Amino acid sequence: MVKHEHVQKGVIFPVGEKNTAFAQYFIGQSYLQGLVADSDINVGVANVTFEPGCRNNWHIHHDGFQLLLVTGGEGWYQEDGKAAQFLKAGDVIVTHDGVKHWHGATKDSWFEHIAITAGTPEWLEDVNDNWYSALDA
Repeated sequence: MVKHEHVQKGVIFPVGEKNTAFAQYFIGQSYLQGLVADSDINVGVANVTFEPGCRNNWHIHHDGFQLLLVTGGEGWYQEDGKAAQFLKAGDVIVTHDGVKHWHGATKDSWFEHIAITAGTPEWLEDVNDNWYSALDA
């Protein structure tokens, strides 16, 4: 059974289109909806939606940061060398400059967050299927 069949039912921001621009850095299907399009502001703001089991690769934000405001579903966040954190609506994550991390949905739930991002991302290895499957909320 899939929890939160589709979190959009009570969510303020639209899911957006399939995330083809960054698909190579995700396992599974994600969706992306830009929320701020102002070239005078050097910060990206987007609604990111993950289907169950979807997660992004490990990555680092150089000369910047990433803030995640969880708006729906259930997911995971992990920094390199630390245990994975279970996330639900209302949780806030602050990722500082240069910190290797990943985030995504749980195996059986959709997951949505607003990502506020500055700096240049460096995309790294994927999150291993066997390791990810062993995570338990």
